[in-house]
Amino acid sequence: MKLTRMLTLACMLLSLMIPQVLLAQKPTGAESPSYYNIGGVLSNNESESHFGTVIAHLNFDQQYVPRGTTYYDKTIRIDKNPIKTALNVCKHLISRRVYAVVVSHEPTGDLSPAAVSYTSGFYQIPVIGISSREAAFSDKNIHVSFLRTVPPYYHQADVWLEILSDFGYTKVIIIHSSDTDGRAVLGRFQTTSQTNYDDIDVRATVESIVEFEPKLDSFSSYLMDMKTAQSRVYLLYASQEDAYVIFRDAAIHNMTEYGHIWIVTEQALSANNTPIGIIGLKLNNAENETDHIKDAIYILASAIKEMTVNETITEAPKDCDDSGAIWESGKRLFGYLKTRNIRGETGQVAFDDNGDRMYAEYDVINVHENHSFVKVGSFHYDSEKRKMRLKINDSSITWPGNTGKKPEGIMIPTHLKVLTIEEKPFVYARKLLDDEIDCADDEVVCPHFNITNGNEQEYCCKGYCIDLLKALAQRINFTYDLALSPDGQFGHYQLKNHTTGIGTTVKKEWNGLIGELVAERADLIVAPLTINPERAEFIEFSKPFKYQGITILEKKPSRSSTLVSFLQPFSNTLWILVMVSVHVVALVLYLLDRFSPFGRFKLSSNDGTEEDALNLSSAIWFAWGVLLNSGIGEGTPRSFSARVLGMVWAGFAMIIVASYTANLAAFLVLERPKTKLTGINDARLRNTMENLTCATVKGSSVDMYFRRQVELSNMYRTMEANNYDTAEQAIQDVKDGKLMAFIWDSSRLEYEASKDCELVTAGELFGRSGYGIGLQKASPWTDAVTLAILDFHESGFMESLDKEWIFHGNVQQCEQFEKTPNTLGLKNMAGVFILVGAGIVGGIGLIIIEVVYKKHQIKKQKKMEIARHAADKWRGTIEKRKTLRASLAMQRQYNVGLNSVSKSVSQNCEKTRYPLLTPLPRTPERAWPKDQEYIVNRKNNNTNKPPPRYMPTYATDVSHLIV
Repeated sequence: MKLTRMLTLACMLLSLMIPQVLLAQKPTGAESPSYYNIGGVLSNNESESHFGTVIAHLNFDQQYVPRGTTYYDKTIRIDKNPIKTALNVCKHLISRRVYAVVVSHEPTGDLSPAAVSYTSGFYQIPVIGISSREAAFSDKNIHVSFLRTVPPYYHQADVWLEILSDFGYTKVIIIHSSDTDGRAVLGRFQTTSQTNYDDIDVRATVESIVEFEPKLDSFSSYLMDMKTAQSRVYLLYASQEDAYVIFRDAAIHNMTEYGHIWIVTEQALSANNTPIGIIGLKLNNAENETDHIKDAIYILASAIKEMTVNETITEAPKDCDDSGAIWESGKRLFGYLKTRNIRGETGQVAFDDNGDRMYAEYDVINVHENHSFVKVGSFHYDSEKRKMRLKINDSSITWPGNTGKKPEGIMIPTHLKVLTIEEKPFVYARKLLDDEIDCADDEVVCPHFNITNGNEQEYCCKGYCIDLLKALAQRINFTYDLALSPDGQFGHYQLKNHTTGIGTTVKKEWNGLIGELVAERADLIVAPLTINPERAEFIEFSKPFKYQGITILEKKPSRSSTLVSFLQPFSNTLWILVMVSVHVVALVLYLLDRFSPFGRFKLSSNDGTEEDALNLSSAIWFAWGVLLNSGIGEGTPRSFSARVLGMVWAGFAMIIVASYTANLAAFLVLERPKTKLTGINDARLRNTMENLTCATVKGSSVDMYFRRQVELSNMYRTMEANNYDTAEQAIQDVKDGKLMAFIWDSSRLEYEASKDCELVTAGELFGRSGYGIGLQKASPWTDAVTLAILDFHESGFMESLDKEWIFHGNVQQCEQFEKTPNTLGLKNMAGVFILVGAGIVGGIGLIIIEVVYKKHQIKKQKKMEIARHAADKWRGTIEKRKTLRASLAMQRQYNVGLNSVSKSVSQNCEKTRYPLLTPLPRTPERAWPKDQEYIVNRKNNNTNKPPPRYMPTYATDVSHLIV
């Protein structure tokens, strides 16, 4: 440290001695120089000779040196006195107009390269270090033009992270010296871990940081503190002398045996007492100065070549005594140098923004017996993927304790600190009374430490989760201390600004149960802890021990009766359909009876009266009468089609009346428990203008769910102001009517609703998730707890816990007392309406058949009438002929028997006069209407009387009969 201050003071004095002048402007049209002097500040004759040889060969390499350009070497020997080195740079290099300086030093840790960097950097002359690896050279505020072909020591932290990722170790202890390089290693490790390893499950976290002063005498006190930590992976950055002390004391405390892992840097690996199993790093070509000289010269030539193409290079500063000024071309040349990326003798050579070497390759070294170093892997550049790649042969590694089995990397504790929170029925917590000494047999002591006033109160806990904790402890063999959540919350995170040495950063801080676990003040959370992405980012979760969702709890509306309560058995739609059906059926009945051919007919009574047809009024009266079960005295349908529809309507009426009567009786006795809300999608919840108060618990998983859902953001803004600290307060306010809807986990709300019949859950479950056991990240108990829970599910233990705690005490059984009938709707009674429709269709079909049949019958009757008329006409003709023949025969007989007695003549005349008294041939009476009337009149006028006989006085005059 004293040498550093002396060097800084000397350089400041040197800079005051150099006058500053204005920047020399190159005349317009000037060209770049045709030759370039390259300075070298080297440590030995071999390096100086090799420096000149490389430049000589460079001049013949047209790939780097265009025609007309020549490079010359200017070298000096480095001095251990940094002031002399600075003066030599001014006298022998800057005075010769060097365009860049290559500097190396013996591996003794002197500060001469810093003097070269200070002096050259004052004029912006680029300096390429080939052996300086201290972290101080990365500070561009001091070493403004310095870059190096070797990586700084703190870059080994990058390889540490790759090794940890390959081995699967996620929790480490970093041990480093309190100097600049030691702190740089810690900063590099933490920054790279957060930047390059996004997955927190594989990211290495620092459990503890041990910082010690260099030049140690003893390290035992630090080791005693490290023993209490959980991690057994130690990352060591120390000098060779300090590493010797650390390894010595670690061996005394048995911390170099099996179960402990040491990963060290190059300096610590060179200690004389490195234990077996140590894993260290070794930089490839770290001491090969000749290869680094060649890479440095070729990088410089590549940058100058590209710069001459793009712009003009002015001449370098002349000397330190004359017109010292900032060389702008040198400043821009340094920018070109940082963009180089070539394949050199030492591997892929490239630089970061600080001018530090990237893509440096390391060998992974493992210490075997007899202090032998064995290469077990490499950290090399992959040219195809263009990035560094780690390759380790695990089978060739010997671990501490001289064993081939890889340690776990952590100490698995058997006594755990477990946290829980009161949440019925999972955890019942009661305060221990003053006269009580201990908790009951089924209870566990669970003290509550109040973070507000610092007081501790004794509580006794029991419930679902407590029984689960007992079973887990017995199954996977651990002991525990149980405590309640300090602030009574499950935990949520807040974004807070933290000021560090780098700047202001924003971090997430958790409170409640999650905060205790993240801060590693607890090992386990056994509570109804909902698994969600926000929590899973910071803690581990076991497999769910219970699956559930989110629902809404509200108070049932009070029982109420209205003047239209008798209409409740049927829905409004069903009532309207019944009313419409009555009149539709009446209308169809009227039409069927009106247009049916058999709707009107004569009765067989003697008075010849005819019954009136069914009119529309009578049809409506008939339909209502059948529906209301009243007697129908008149106006019934007569046609067959109408009577079929009437029978169907009667069946419909019977079903409707029976259903209404049965459902009305149920409604008069029971009342359906109605909910005010239909679920999370209810418009009254989504509409902030509605006077509806809803809430959840602050910082809970439900609260996080609403924050996460964009479509529920409007609702969340309204309910955020109403959120409660605990679920018990919210449930009590729901009972008291102060809160209309409480949104919470379904398991708890269903339990409350089953206990109190005045409460009811509304809608379907949403946001389905599960309750899990919370553990620290990379906890050794995660797999064991998960396997135990899966076994509990399979064996039925979780089901027994459900029966004992979730459904325990539900004496009232609200469902049995409040089985309220459902209002019947069209869905329930659609069948009877289909039956009526089928009856109407059937009636229409029957009337069509009737009309067709009647038309066919009329046609047949007309044909029969024509046939009868023709037959009767034929019979009349025959009778006339017979009568004529008889008259002629009688006349002949008269002529022959003219002289016969008068009595005979009179008799013949009588037969001729009354020919109809003779029997007529049998013919249908209705064929000739006049004959029918004559026969009837004969019957009615006493046909038994004989026809009138002629008196003898008339018979004497027969002269008119004589032909």
